[in-house]
Order: sequence, then structure tokens, then C-alpha cells
Amino acid sequence: MIENVLKTGRRTFLVRACAGAAALGAKPAETAYSPQTLPTIRLGSREITRLISGGNPIGGWAHSTQNMSRHMLEYFTMERTVDYLEQITRAGINTWQCDHIPKVIGALRTARERGIRLNFICLHAERPNEAPLKTVMTDLSPIAIVHHGGVTDRLFAEGKKQQVRDFVKKVHDQGVPAGVSSHCPTNIQRIADEGWENDLFMSCLYYVNRPRQEQEALLGKVTVGEPFFESDPIEMTRVIRQIDKPCLGFKILAAGRLCANQQTVEKAFKFAFENIKPIDAVIVGMYPRFEDEIGFNVAYTRKYGATT
Repeated sequence: MIENVLKTGRRTFLVRACAGAAALGAKPAETAYSPQTLPTIRLGSREITRLISGGNPIGGWAHSTQNMSRHMLEYFTMERTVDYLEQITRAGINTWQCDHIPKVIGALRTARERGIRLNFICLHAERPNEAPLKTVMTDLSPIAIVHHGGVTDRLFAEGKKQQVRDFVKKVHDQGVPAGVSSHCPTNIQRIADEGWENDLFMSCLYYVNRPRQEQEALLGKVTVGEPFFESDPIEMTRVIRQIDKPCLGFKILAAGRLCANQQTVEKAFKFAFENIKPIDAVIVGMYPRFEDEIGFNVAYTRKYGATT
């Protein structure tokens, strides 16, 4: 499968997918969806694919340069976002993770109106500029709500971790599984050790918001922008394997830094699946503007993500 995808350009891949669906006499988005085409895990009462589509490219959160963020936002219009959701479901991905923002609300609503069956995991923190949880439930019908990682780490640093735990309880009051996201393996280990009530974690493989004092202690210097250290995935996956709750590993490609070629991409997928638990999954943001990132990533997940 991977060899075929590597030899097939994005345009040819999509044309063949649509043609195959047309031959079955139905719309591509309706016929090609099958949760069994990818390895799956259980999240609450749902069966979700071990490859989850991340929302950073759609939201324009590039974690690199401002121009890259603008580039992504320019590409992901509302129409292209809906088309992207159709593409990932045709490829077998059944879950999308993103924030509660107008583009996401509109695209998900449109996709569902077209018959696309797609689970949604919402990243949220109920900050002053964010909608209350009841509105999130109404707008998105998420299968889980996860406390935003950047906010989690800031509150832990400020000695306000109870606010994060209170958020978990508020999510449970809405009747859905609650998660906590963090970029810091120590914070995730601490939550697990204290026996919090959360149902899952979102675990960043890179400690991208490592405080400057920690960088100075490690290196004697501070990076320009977010730090992506090669050893970070080893440290985070070590913690993930010690936790008995599902962990959704994200930034496995270091926000595009491991995407110079498909060899480095495949190596990152291989590392991720070999170093997380069988009950875990990965979240990967995809930007299919130049090549068929969806097809590549699905192929790597089939190859390395099988749990039996």
C-alpha cells in the first residue's frame, strides 16, 4: 500500500478514489467510509481510528512562522475544509480533533448534513473568550472534550492545577468523556499519580512550551521560538506507556519539522506506534496542498498501527 501511494500523485490518488466510488453508484463520501479500514481503539462508547485528523493546519496554527500560518488559512477556506473532511473519511479516518471556532463549527455541520459520519474531539478550556461547554455541545456534539494543553501547562506552572481538574468535572457534567492535554510529561505523570477523574490524555511528543529557565538549565541558552528537542518523544512516550488510560499522541511530526521527505515521516509514525500503548492513538495535522499527505499517513497507520 505504501509503495503504491508513494508512486501515485495526489491528483491521481483522488481521481481513482472518486472513480471507484462512482463505479459503486453512490457519492464518494457515502461509500468509502468504513471504520474498519484503519486500526481502531475504544474511547468511551466509541470506536475511533488510531489515526485522528488534527486541526492545526485548518486553524492556521503552524507552530513555525506567521507566513506559514497565513498560507494554511488561505488554503483552508470553508469549502476546502469540508472537502478535506470528505477526503479523510473516504480514506478511513473517522475522527477529527480541533477547537471550537466558527470555521470548524460550519464545516462540521455541513459535512454532517452531507451524510459524513465523523467523530469530533474538542480542545477547549472555557477561557473568557471561549464559549461555555453547553454551547460547545450544541455546536459540535463532541465525543470528548479535552482541556487545552497550553492552558494546562500554564495553570500548573502558576500553582492552579485545580482549575484543570475542575474543568474535567464540568465536562463530565455534560455527559461526555473528559481529557487533559499537556506538552509536559511531568504534568501528565502527576495527574496520573494523583488519580484524576479524566478519561484520556492528549500527550504532545514535544515539550514545545518548555520554560526558558528549564532551557537554560539544560543548555545554558534559549531557543528562538518553540523548542523541539530530539529526545522529547522518548521522554513523553515513556510516560504514556506507564499510564493505563488512552493517550492521544500529537505533534508526532514535530509540527512539520520531520516532513522533509516520506522516509522521515514514515520513521516518525513507526516510532510513535511502537512506543505508545495498543489503546492509544495519534493525532496528525495534514496539509494536502502539495502531496497526498492523507494517503501517506493512512498507509503508515495501517502498516505500524495494527494492534493484533
